Amino acid sequence: MRPRTLPLAFSSSLLGSFVAYHDKNFRWSVLWLALLTTLFLQILSNLANDYGDSQNGADNAERVGPRRAVQSGAISAAAMRLGMAVTGMLAFISGLLLIFAGLGTGNALNWVLFLILGLGAIAAAIYYTVGKKPYGYSGLGDLFVFLFFGLTGVLGTYFLHSGHLQSDLLLPGAAIGFLSTAVLNLNNMRDVNSDSNAGKRTLVVIMGSQKARFYHLLLISAAPLALIAYTLVNYSGPMQYIFLITLPLLLVHLHSVFSIKVPAELDPQLKRLALTTFATVVIFGIGLIVSC
Repeated sequence: MRPRTLPLAFSSSLLGSFVAYHDKNFRWSVLWLALLTTLFLQILSNLANDYGDSQNGADNAERVGPRRAVQSGAISAAAMRLGMAVTGMLAFISGLLLIFAGLGTGNALNWVLFLILGLGAIAAAIYYTVGKKPYGYSGLGDLFVFLFFGLTGVLGTYFLHSGHLQSDLLLPGAAIGFLSTAVLNLNNMRDVNSDSNAGKRTLVVIMGSQKARFYHLLLISAAPLALIAYTLVNYSGPMQYIFLITLPLLLVHLHSVFSIKVPAELDPQLKRLALTTFATVVIFGIGLIVSC
């Protein structure tokens, strides 16, 4: 289930909820159900990734990083499929409860839209590496992470709290999207050799490790700039800038990424970046709450 990925998964739902609280549109039921749904979706994604990479040959003896369950034989492929089915059903049920908590029984169009988004999120979690033509093997993983872990997570959670959206929410949504994509990019930088040999054409495989480092720099730099821009537009007190205290952690991380030349040695940076993203969101939220 890869517990170290879960704080990152919670970040978009938390950020959407923090902004809703600041705007006086917050509901506890939406927060808890959003976090629960995100939990199931992330676990589903992790299980599907383990299963799909094993079936498609990306998880093999050359792979670096934590041991994978199906490839190592710790869990059978059939058992993993069952785990995916159960987790997918839990995500669907939790998602339905979340939509009901946010929308009630009114507005059929919004219900249909959120059902489509929810089913899309479940499908995206599975087909990143599962199937004959998984989109993660064609360089599209970054785009889907940005859309679902960033924009959809933040804007969708905010809408379920408030019943409306405004254009400036694209900024915090993009910020989490950039950081989540950076985590995926870092993962793909670590696995570049085994992915290339297995025919898994991630963006890192397509552009090469050196260009991937500069792409990583762009993603990491864009995230705090987006949060700064949102704060400028919605300024209500200096405490809103408290999230900037995590900037040194991002700078240290970038220094490590550019200094490390052996892909396998990037692995510890995954957990550090995920936790830094989570910390940035929580501290950003504290700044919003204090400034209410």
